Amino acid sequence: MNPALLVKLRPSGPWRIGPASGARDQVDLLYHSDSLFSAVTHAMGYLGFLDAWLNATARRAEGAAVRFSSCFPFTGAMQFIVPPRTIWPPVPSAKVRWKGARFVPVSVVQDLLSGHPVNEECWSVDGESECLVPSGRTGPFRSSLRSSAAVDRMTGNASPHSTACLEFMPDSGLWCALSFADEMAQAEWDKPVRAAVRWLADSGFGGKRSGGWGRSETPEFLEGTLPDLIISSAAPVEGAYWLLSLFAPSASDSVDWQRGNYGVTRRGGRIESTVASGAAKKLVDMIEEGSVLVAAAAPSGNALNVAPDGFAHPVYRAGFALSIPIPTGAQS
Repeated sequence: MNPALLVKLRPSGPWRIGPASGARDQVDLLYHSDSLFSAVTHAMGYLGFLDAWLNATARRAEGAAVRFSSCFPFTGAMQFIVPPRTIWPPVPSAKVRWKGARFVPVSVVQDLLSGHPVNEECWSVDGESECLVPSGRTGPFRSSLRSSAAVDRMTGNASPHSTACLEFMPDSGLWCALSFADEMAQAEWDKPVRAAVRWLADSGFGGKRSGGWGRSETPEFLEGTLPDLIISSAAPVEGAYWLLSLFAPSASDSVDWQRGNYGVTRRGGRIESTVASGAAKKLVDMIEEGSVLVAAAAPSGNALNVAPDGFAHPVYRAGFALSIPIPTGAQS
């Protein structure tokens, strides 16, 4: 078991998570692990740890000393997650459209992995948040459009536009897990990582940060080990691995691509750099959250340099796997 942190962020205003299309009037519902790594790396630069941080993560030959899951929603004590593709959706129901749920309570995943069926009388799918929620309850957030206007400083002409964002319900927000390679990595990076997350809570995650978006209240940190911080595991299991992060395979990963159940997503975006900002990152395909990989050992992953040719420095997209072993019997 790896030493780990579970981080809970309670947004204090709207959040903008840019969709793959880049459309201003759309918003993604999932803040992916590669974006979280980029944000933390940005914060490490301001805190004076950038070179050491990159040496411990993107440049580390044996794999990152610190790994991040993607950020999933929560409301109250209920944490949602992208479920393993091998167990979700369950058997079709006349009452609940299971496949409409992108996020499922961790307790439901635990029951399914233990062989217990889901009671269709107790649950419904909240269409706006794509969360499976207790019947009669709403989801942890809503998407909305906020209007603003850009003013030309020379002419004074205003150009109105609308931008999509997420607005969170009371006592709701996003959570993620951080895994340290070992106790030595934890001793070195626990305090800097906490400082970086606190810095980001004040300055903002995602888009429209200059407008005050993406901020949160003081982050909550829970210490423990994985996978116990997320889900209880009665006994060590090897063979099938449930991804909680995006994943870019490394040369050393021994994944059996003929088995398992996985999906692929294409990642792009724009570069933010003190050297030059706005250039398009190279597009890369990555294995997405919820995928179940069959491998001889836990997948490690890789950091990809997605800077355009001739750019002044590398731009890393983190594809380090944060995964949980699940019973091989759960495979479809």
